[in-house]
Amino acid sequence: MVAKVKSSKQVGKKNRPKEVVSLPVSLEKSIEGKYFVGQSEVAIFGGGLNAWGALINPWNSKVNLYVNVFTVTNITDSSFSAQIWFDSNPPGAGTKSDQITPANTTLRPLRVPRTELRYEGATNGTPQGGVNGYNREIPPLATVVGEEDGKFIIPPGGSYLIFVPSPGSKLLTVRFAFGWWEEKLICNARAKTVPHSGRIKYCELEHI
Repeated sequence: MVAKVKSSKQVGKKNRPKEVVSLPVSLEKSIEGKYFVGQSEVAIFGGGLNAWGALINPWNSKVNLYVNVFTVTNITDSSFSAQIWFDSNPPGAGTKSDQITPANTTLRPLRVPRTELRYEGATNGTPQGGVNGYNREIPPLATVVGEEDGKFIIPPGGSYLIFVPSPGSKLLTVRFAFGWWEEKLICNARAKTVPHSGRIKYCELEHI
């Protein structure tokens, strides 16, 4: 007796499974022209003086800031602590960094961020207001990288601040760097009638 072999049905184009490509959020935002990276110049601190680097979202930016990554580079042979503050006012206006670029340099014109990267060294001030959310220990001659994946969302008027207090009498040097993306906001008419501190409550994200 000869067994019958059932022929398999040929899979047509309509029956083929759809191919799905999963992109990291940072890559997606870079393709959209919304992702930026930048760094500070070297800042000096120690001997009773402090330093800081921050992403500052201006009141009139009309975007939410999504912090994706930060780095703190210790260029000396002594360790120190770095404090991460949310929506705090840094000590002094600081210097606005010009070392910022969109991650996607194929778009023309090049995209310009609304967020400002500012930094300052040799200051005796401390952050005012806001919350010191967490700290990082920075080893000698090393770079500490914080992968935040955009989970820290800063509204207009807010900031993401890395504050480095003086660890002692020795002078140290540090450099700050950040990667972030921005999403535009749409505010309804009511938002125009409330103070800046409350406007974010009446805003919705516009995904473009």
